[in-house]
Amino acid sequence: MTALFLLDHASVLIFALTGALVASRAQLDVVGFAFIACLTAVGGGTVRDVLLDRNPIFWIANPSFIATACAAALLIFFTAHLFESRYRLLLWLDSLALAVAVPAGVGTALAMAQPLPIVVIMGMVTGCLGGLMRDVVCNEVPLVLKQGELYVTAAFAGSLAAVAVSLITRQELFILTACAGVTWALRAGSLAFGWRLPVYRSRPPRA
Repeated sequence: MTALFLLDHASVLIFALTGALVASRAQLDVVGFAFIACLTAVGGGTVRDVLLDRNPIFWIANPSFIATACAAALLIFFTAHLFESRYRLLLWLDSLALAVAVPAGVGTALAMAQPLPIVVIMGMVTGCLGGLMRDVVCNEVPLVLKQGELYVTAAFAGSLAAVAVSLITRQELFILTACAGVTWALRAGSLAFGWRLPVYRSRPPRA
């Protein structure tokens, strides 16, 4: 198994868990759980593969990704009631998923010898779009749009870190580790310590 295959599987598993937790908040049935889990798990990677003209798309080439997502949905369907604060768990699981998915996107783009700006964009796309789809479909406020929170910024910084390390060494392990570490450190800091970026404030109209 390659590192990229393992990263994609880890990303699918953790994002599927977050999707199922959101489905539990929406009180969906078991099929709804599986649908939201799969949408969240493969959404970002699907957009990445379509944009990169990667054929076949990763989960079509290997349907075990869908099986993993459905298994995660089934697990949460029967256990979600055990968690005292599902939303807090969702936030932390999502931060881990982001820290795995961004390197998966970066690694895929690097393996296809894409230009470095495209590598950065693919890291962000893979990390952010699955969760965005999940929240929009379930009528939740998208985590990527929470005011001032480091989410897209964390994905962007992690992708930039990977690009910077790739200019120094071609060792895949170092590149992907730097990407995951920077991404998760910023996202976890935002959750644990309230790290924020300044947001735009509109000025009142002049009289």
